[in-house]
Amino acid sequence: MTDQSSTAAARSPSGDPYLLTPGPLTTSLTVKKAMLHDYGSRDATFIDLNARILERLVGIVNGAGRYVTVPLQGSGTFVVEAMIGVFVPADGKLLILVNGAYGKRIAKICDYYGRSYLVQESAEDVPVDTAQLDATLEADSAITHVAVVHCETTSGILNPILEVSQIVARHRRSLLIDSMSAFGALPLDSTEIEFDAVVASSNKCLEGAPGVGFCVARESALEKTEGNSPSLVLDLYDQWRAMQKNRQWRFTPPTHVLLAFDQALNEYEEEGGVAGRGGRYRANCDVLVAGMREMGFTTLLPDHLQAPIIITFHMPSNPEFDFNAFYDGLKNQGYVIYPGKLTVADSFRMGCIGRLDQQHMRAALGAVRSMLDQFGIERVDALK
Repeated sequence: MTDQSSTAAARSPSGDPYLLTPGPLTTSLTVKKAMLHDYGSRDATFIDLNARILERLVGIVNGAGRYVTVPLQGSGTFVVEAMIGVFVPADGKLLILVNGAYGKRIAKICDYYGRSYLVQESAEDVPVDTAQLDATLEADSAITHVAVVHCETTSGILNPILEVSQIVARHRRSLLIDSMSAFGALPLDSTEIEFDAVVASSNKCLEGAPGVGFCVARESALEKTEGNSPSLVLDLYDQWRAMQKNRQWRFTPPTHVLLAFDQALNEYEEEGGVAGRGGRYRANCDVLVAGMREMGFTTLLPDHLQAPIIITFHMPSNPEFDFNAFYDGLKNQGYVIYPGKLTVADSFRMGCIGRLDQQHMRAALGAVRSMLDQFGIERVDALK
């Protein structure tokens, strides 16, 4: 991976702009090329590939012998919904720890499914409150499950998963984790962090193509979920049992996406797994944050709360700064960023994950500097 010329638009090896977003992401050319083949869904070669993927995902959480992986077609939200519908029974009650849009989405899923739930909400720039969690579980014996977002993409904040898991375990409740934006880059060792299920997708930190979600579940907990799902296609229990029987998907699998995912996992392991992938992302984050701060931009989060996934920056207050022109100008130079999703502040986001390295971050910073020069801004004044 090399730096980009300041005189020409940056382009990935496949000729596309670089995606500084939380997913879909810039993928390697080899991951893209893996999709140039047609596999039969009932063919032994594909069935073996699928089994290999599922085993590798269990390995990422150090769950061999205790956990199983259940895959599902669709985006990440598909498998989040599946997890809620399968693991929270009709007579259960879910406590949802919310500090962003994705925690709120879990509550909306409960509304659709008619599941009983309670929301414990924190501000988008504040981690979930573990003391309040402890008190709530102590006070409400009807709560059977707790759901938390590992890294809340709304802001990029890292929630205290270990402490949450310890409290939930002490109260003998079940923990469900949405690790969509963290799985594979941030540690989630099942021997240290106790959970019944964690969900993620192929197109985030594992750098595959969009189209597959997956749930890594404690087998003993999954065994108890038969009949819970209010959905046919999102029934993780039924999907798991079907795969136990013949190792095949119940419905047509996204074969090309799985080919890409298998290759992406090869590259993930070659990079050194969680330590290697997370280390590269952390280095990207450090370069990006330092460079943006030099130009006057301020981050929403302090460094100790910032996950190395996506960074939220306050929108500049300079009257010359036009975000739409800023976005378009960066895209024209080969870098696609992300609008803000906060309610607490006017903001925009820049991701540091995907097939990117520190040189790409520096080149993206050069593109930002170029846009500020076009606006006639030497140093931005950021809103707080």
